[in-house]
Amino acid sequence: QAKYLAQIILVGAQVVGRAFMRALRQELAASRAAADARGRSERPQSAAASRITGISLQEAQQILNVSNLNPEDIQKNYDHLFKVNDKSVGGSFYLQSKVVRAKERLDEELRIQAKEEKERKAET
Repeated sequence: QAKYLAQIILVGAQVVGRAFMRALRQELAASRAAADARGRSERPQSAAASRITGISLQEAQQILNVSNLNPEDIQKNYDHLFKVNDKSVGGSFYLQSKVVRAKERLDEELRIQAKEEKERKAET
């Protein structure tokens, strides 16, 4: 009786282990596919800037509530959000740091765009 119970437990553990490994492989494949798609959607320099700053262009735009890369709008929203989230007025240092990182990421994107525009003009 105990022998059969041990076999059932062993077979059950093997089935669960295989299912877990299969699910893990699928999750890793999906994660790689998402990372590849994210990398393809951005230009190489822009993707590198996202990796360096730790924040994507889209996330930075959402944080600063800007839909296009207008330097005046970015600065205006940055100033407002930085001041509102200042710890001395009851704000959150975490949110304030996210605002700073978003501004850095958008400034880097503006620099990349300016460089690419300059290179295009030099080619013509």
